[in-house]
Amino acid sequence: MAWTHTRSELGNAIKLGADEKTVADLRRQLRADKLAEHIKKVVDQAPPLTAEQRDRLAALLRAGGGNAAA
Repeated sequence: MAWTHTRSELGNAIKLGADEKTVADLRRQLRADKLAEHIKKVVDQAPPLTAEQRDRLAALLRAGGGNAAA
């Protein structure tokens, strides 16, 4: 699990007094790692997606959490 490594890095960075940008970057990476693991788990359990479905989901990710066109 990649997120456990990132969580460890984050904890060490905080403990060692890393700058705010480094801590924010590690928090962002931790969220991305957890999201990637969740997506993989869901995709592995689901039937194959159509090209249109993949494009729609990719658009949501490209929006970076914002509202993508449905």
